[in-house]
Amino acid sequence: MMKAQRVNAILEYVKEKESVSLDELVERFGVSKNTIRRDIQELVDDEKMVKVYGGVSISQPLTVPYQDRKVKQFHEKQKLAKLAAEFIEDGDIIFIDSGTTTVELLDFIKYKNVTIVTNNLDFTLDASAYPNLNIYSTGGVFERSTRSYVGTESAEVIQKYNFNKAFMASTGISLDKGITNSSPLETQVKAKVIKKSEQVFILVDHTKFDKYALTTYCDFDDIDYLITDQEPPQAYIKHSEQNQYEVIFPR
Repeated sequence: MMKAQRVNAILEYVKEKESVSLDELVERFGVSKNTIRRDIQELVDDEKMVKVYGGVSISQPLTVPYQDRKVKQFHEKQKLAKLAAEFIEDGDIIFIDSGTTTVELLDFIKYKNVTIVTNNLDFTLDASAYPNLNIYSTGGVFERSTRSYVGTESAEVIQKYNFNKAFMASTGISLDKGITNSSPLETQVKAKVIKKSEQVFILVDHTKFDKYALTTYCDFDDIDYLITDQEPPQAYIKHSEQNQYEVIFPR
């Protein structure tokens, strides 16, 4: 592949994934890390992407708007949200993560009596119509691209709570990288939630398998359930049987 073609391909790949590590680009394009660094610098100089710790992220004007991400795979997200909601019972104290998948949980739990802690702004606003839902916000720095509260302040608030169930989103999952996320600031919050919850539910649609983002916020041995919208690759079924978490999908 010629350099100009490779640079364009790198840009399209990063636009699709939003944030990518240098190692992933090296593996994806089969060139040295120095070559990738030079290609990235060219795109950074053109203001088409920005460097972040350990990798690169798409420049803000090119980031897919939150509302567009919410519409994408909408029916699949509703399917898995419905499955996840079956695990939520009256009296639960739960954490609901930021993300366009987890926000769909509201339709299926809005008449239950539960206490919810969340850094998800849209969930908080939509849930305000249901007085039976006791809502606590983490506060912190507002991340516009994900419409969530993130950072050290949010993570410190999480430390004070105890959850019996946490419903988490992910940018991508892979057997070797674990459960990943594109935002280091969000990762601080997610990692803290995992430690504070008795049961952890990961909600990902089928497009997230065998993909990974910039940061890993937990491993498979930290989770109890992996919920998705269709049967995942057999490698994940086998992995779940060997590592004591359960894969849930429509049968």
